[in-house]
Amino acid sequence: MSFPPHTKALQPLQLSLHFARFDGVALHRTALERRRVARWLRAALGGDVQSAAFAIRIVDEAEGRQLNNSFRQRDYATNVLTFAYAGAPHVAADLALCAPVVAREAQEQGKPLAAHYAHLLVHGALHAQGWDHEADAEAEAMQALETRILTQLGFPPPYGEGEAD
Repeated sequence: MSFPPHTKALQPLQLSLHFARFDGVALHRTALERRRVARWLRAALGGDVQSAAFAIRIVDEAEGRQLNNSFRQRDYATNVLTFAYAGAPHVAADLALCAPVVAREAQEQGKPLAAHYAHLLVHGALHAQGWDHEADAEAEAMQALETRILTQLGFPPPYGEGEAD
């Protein structure tokens, strides 16, 4: 895995963005303008990626909990789940983000909703490319990479309390 250089050419990106029906969905649609989401995902793609396809679903708490329980045997809704199907050079993945969890974390961390979504999408895109954070050394490297990508995108460093797991 290599870090994406700041001036690399744009890789072909297929993006499918879906929103479940839930109270307050308009706020999340506003934070996740398609053009911005594509920019955030592209920023996370490594130099060895030739193309990428992401299907992103913004879910409510019940669906987020069901997905996390079904696929990770954890009975709670988490902020982001990555379902990676193919790695570089042709990345393919589904990302499920739980809107109420993301909104709650953004508020607790004192950051704009869009900034937290940007971080979680970068985090999920890195998982799709094989990055992991289960081992301490890998976690430090992944967090450093996320921080570098997000600061290049104009966001403050993402790590504080209660970030992506």
